[in-house]
Amino acid sequence: MSTLPIAPPAPRLRNQGTSIPLGRVLLLALGGLSLLAGLNAGLVRLGVWAPIASDRVGDLHGPVMVLGFLGTLISLERAQALRNPLAYLAPALLGVGALALVVGAPVLLGQLLLFEGAVAFTAVLVALWVRAPLPLVAAQALGAFFAALAAGLWIRLDVVTVLPLLAVFLIITIAAERAELAQLVMGTRAMPTLLLMATLLSAGGVIGIFAPAVGLRILGAAALAVALWLLRDDVGRRMIRISGLRRFNAAALLAGNVWLAVSGLVWLIVGQPMDRGAYDIAIHGTFLGFGLSMVMAHAPIIFPAVIGRPLPYKRALWAPLVALHAGLALRVVGDLAGLDLLWRTGGIVNVASILLFVVIAAYSVIRP
Repeated sequence: MSTLPIAPPAPRLRNQGTSIPLGRVLLLALGGLSLLAGLNAGLVRLGVWAPIASDRVGDLHGPVMVLGFLGTLISLERAQALRNPLAYLAPALLGVGALALVVGAPVLLGQLLLFEGAVAFTAVLVALWVRAPLPLVAAQALGAFFAALAAGLWIRLDVVTVLPLLAVFLIITIAAERAELAQLVMGTRAMPTLLLMATLLSAGGVIGIFAPAVGLRILGAAALAVALWLLRDDVGRRMIRISGLRRFNAAALLAGNVWLAVSGLVWLIVGQPMDRGAYDIAIHGTFLGFGLSMVMAHAPIIFPAVIGRPLPYKRALWAPLVALHAGLALRVVGDLAGLDLLWRTGGIVNVASILLFVVIAAYSVIRP
């Protein structure tokens, strides 16, 4: 994904004649375990059967999914660019911190590990910016800072307060990646637009800590602006006409941006969501509809860079992508109509879609 140099080779396993970097695979496995723990917590929050039924685990759903899974995955990809083994402390701390939370270790220990991992992640990106002082790297460093800020504040504040900061982290990070990958389409206006969007998102996130009604409206307006910018200038509208991987990638990008626009609109209208429906749409539209859709879109690029093996495109990948967005749509209809059964059904479909994507991706890597 990155245009910067990747890290030197790590110790490797041999599989079907192709070398696999063992250290990075283990770190990726930490992120995978965080994902499973986060999905289990999501089932608990839905009030349905879960392998580990615990209210304590359910309360950890957001931080484990965002910092534990997404944070580990993104920081691992960035660590490869720095050519410094210490950079891998970031994904290691984030993954271990998330698992410490879900296995019953003292909550403060897990929170501190996540905070240290997010700080290490920020340091990695600052080091990359020192090496290559480019606007997109600066934007990524700013996004990582908000992950660290959220993790640090979570030690004293509740999850609801820090989730908008994690949304700032995710939106800036993905917007920077899209600007990096699509500069030929976006042209010279890409970097100034990215920095402007990052500034607006940051302002909304910071103000939202002290004045949620004002700050979250700014955040919503910025998120809506990012979504409209990417819908207009990113490559999705052009690649959707092409078959195969490019069409799949484009569909995931376009659908993700639509959900970000929906979430931004909710924040813009209501400010701080006070009822379950508005909160659910804003939060899961951002982290599921936008974030997980972008993970699916970027997986054929991220995974080969991380594990040294290709993730070939298979038509079966459409099934989890469609299910993810269909489940989220059911969830939103359930929220708006006050139908708990529909809301729960959509949530279960979301969990199943993510698990299905993991299974198909793993099979495609093992049996290309």
